[in-house]
Amino acid sequence: MNVKKYVAELVGTFVLVFGGVGSAVLAGSHIGFEGVAFAFGLSLLAMVYTIGPISGCHINPAVTCGVLLARKIGMKDALAYVVAQVIGAIIAAALILFIASGAPGGYDPSVAGLGANGYGAHSPGQYSMAAAFLAEVILTMFLVFTVLGATDIKAPVGFAGVAIGLVLTLIHLVGIPVTNTSVNPARSIGSAVFVGGWALQQLWLFIVAPLIGAVVAALIYGMIRVPAEVITTPQAERALVSEEAERGRSKPA
Repeated sequence: MNVKKYVAELVGTFVLVFGGVGSAVLAGSHIGFEGVAFAFGLSLLAMVYTIGPISGCHINPAVTCGVLLARKIGMKDALAYVVAQVIGAIIAAALILFIASGAPGGYDPSVAGLGANGYGAHSPGQYSMAAAFLAEVILTMFLVFTVLGATDIKAPVGFAGVAIGLVLTLIHLVGIPVTNTSVNPARSIGSAVFVGGWALQQLWLFIVAPLIGAVVAALIYGMIRVPAEVITTPQAERALVSEEAERGRSKPA
């Protein structure tokens, strides 16, 4: 069992949640929705190039689901990835809460929300449950579809992180007013655990809808891709063999 890739998923999810949710909770009033969207996108882009060669940088149970359906990962690894992702998200949310609580007047997550996802009265734009559900399905489909395409053996080598990071930014620009944007069950669980109450009651949507979106993405991609050798996401996100060899020959100054 390769424990390193599970640790990589935990750390990667921690970075994504701390960078994304942390920007919303700690700096949201200064950077706005656009800043938060870029924080999520940049966090994911950085992690693709940092842990992508180790684990494939799923850092999202929905992505793991899509990759599993595309037969790029086995069930055992998929389940371990999801556990690691949820743990990483909870740790990140706990530390964000600790830091936020150090502000004058403290921080009450049940009131301030800790970046939790919600619909109805808990949607930034007061969007209905049906609207939130559909948005999460479609936006998750965008993300998983991009991951599958950008890591295909025929995709340009070395550019997966750019495509995946940019699509997550786009997704947040669209989705933040609707649900605060989840497209990632682990990210939603991390905040909901500490907010409790309404966040836990509405959490089902941010688990079910992203998983449905992942299934839709895998089905569509399976229909349109040209049959070829299937490679894993870690393989796809590595540099060219020639580039790896060049790095290996490089010596510190």
